[in-house]
Amino acid sequence: MARTPRRESLDAPLGRAGLRSRAPQPSRDRFGRATEWVARNMGTPWFLVGLSAFCAGWILWNTIAPEHLRFDSAAFGFTALTLVLSLQASYAAPLILLAQNRQDDRDRVQIEQDRQRAERNLADTEYLAREIVALRLALRDMTDDIVTRDVLRAELKDLLADLDDSQDDPEAAAEREERRAKAERRDRADRGSRDI
Repeated sequence: MARTPRRESLDAPLGRAGLRSRAPQPSRDRFGRATEWVARNMGTPWFLVGLSAFCAGWILWNTIAPEHLRFDSAAFGFTALTLVLSLQASYAAPLILLAQNRQDDRDRVQIEQDRQRAERNLADTEYLAREIVALRLALRDMTDDIVTRDVLRAELKDLLADLDDSQDDPEAAAEREERRAKAERRDRADRGSRDI
């Protein structure tokens, strides 16, 4: 019997069509989560109210209940209750410390991520600043090279005068040509000093 070719689903990435989805795995850090739960709940008013009610119930039961139903003696200072509370306190402190250590690890990871994000932001900001400076320089170069209408009119008038003079007086044309060359050298020097 021939297999029918499977059509790839559009909601799965390529190459993953043959893999079956597994049920989510339980976290391997159950104990850590349990310590955080205990630490969170031990600091609540409900825990203090519950612990106080437990101690009051214990003392009342062992004081008022019939003698054969009592399991802790008031004559011995409620020794069993003292042991229970000591046991609770001896386990509470390490559980709270474990929860704090887990929180410190999470904080350390968060601080590292914040530091990396700040470095990326700084690099982006420096890149944008360099780009803005480059744009300003390019704009300044463009505005330096723009010929305004007045400059163009003056140049055209000079050229027209040169044409008229060159037809009339060759010495005056040579003198104007020399002045124009000096003006061009001066303009080049001005542009060079602005670029520095």
